[in-house]
Amino acid sequence: MPEPTFTSRRGLLFGAAAVSAGALVTGCTSNEPSGGDEPAANNQPAADDKPGKQVTIGFAGPQADHGWLNAINDNAKKRAEKYSDVTLEITEGSNDTAQQIGQIETLINKKVDVLVILPADGKALTQVGLKAMRAGIPVVNLDRIFNTPQAYRCWVGGDNYGMGLNAGHYIGEKLKGKQGAKVVELAGLDNLELTKQRTQGFDDALKNYPNITKVARQAAEFTVESGQAKMAQLLQAQSQIDALWNHDDDQGVGALRAIEQAGRDEFIMVGGAGALSAFEAIKADNGVLKATVLYPPTMAASAIDLARALGQGKGIGGLAEFEIPSSVTCYSAVVDKENVDQYMPTGFR
Repeated sequence: MPEPTFTSRRGLLFGAAAVSAGALVTGCTSNEPSGGDEPAANNQPAADDKPGKQVTIGFAGPQADHGWLNAINDNAKKRAEKYSDVTLEITEGSNDTAQQIGQIETLINKKVDVLVILPADGKALTQVGLKAMRAGIPVVNLDRIFNTPQAYRCWVGGDNYGMGLNAGHYIGEKLKGKQGAKVVELAGLDNLELTKQRTQGFDDALKNYPNITKVARQAAEFTVESGQAKMAQLLQAQSQIDALWNHDDDQGVGALRAIEQAGRDEFIMVGGAGALSAFEAIKADNGVLKATVLYPPTMAASAIDLARALGQGKGIGGLAEFEIPSSVTCYSAVVDKENVDQYMPTGFR
């Protein structure tokens, strides 16, 4: 069987079909002609770290009421501070759609050069995305997608299906020599499409390992309290398991409490998202948590890179196209003890 994709994760935040953040800021192509047979695209200026045209970027996201969302804001701010040619106009953030629409309209009226929007509700904010585009302000739609591509110039976000897929392959490889292996799943909110995608990816990966059966699944609510309660139920119902996949590291804090209270340690646990607490537990290697699958908040830094390139009319180094892509899907890297030091700076609280 071909080696699963998670084994090529080291140093990657994006998959092969997407664009790496590093490519956005490194001039991999030259602006000087280098031979008669070189394609014309190689002469196109690419975004790099050198100061260029001044760009004002408006950033609007939801309220940072979750560790991941707070990390999104931090990544955007820190990335913008890196560039002397970028001014960041950042809103307060709100989960109230009407308030967020008002904040974005204020940025439109300020005539910012580019907008980066992580909508509290993609469907509800589609119209304000369209309004910005029609006003000549290109929009980088971050993570939660608008209803129509007409509302954004570029979408950048995570790969929920890929999270489940890579978690399943990681667990499958760890258990491939064990007959009758049993795994359980602690999912997120079942009314969210992202939860369904994570479960589907996990189930599809496990089809490659006929020795493994998923014996139980519980849906939690992305909170410490729900993680603890639902994990306790799983453990009570299953006297012996070999692996657990938990969709979210925040609810994983509660899950680990339930595991400790139950005195269970016969299985391995894989988390999701990339919280600092998970990285620290993986590094310590003194419990069941052995890995976590990223949903990287560094996508906000990449959104700033893309917005800057848009504002300066530049392409991306390493690609032949004159323009930035219309979509960038972040890779769901698996972080375990082998590579946790590399990812530690990206962990969020």
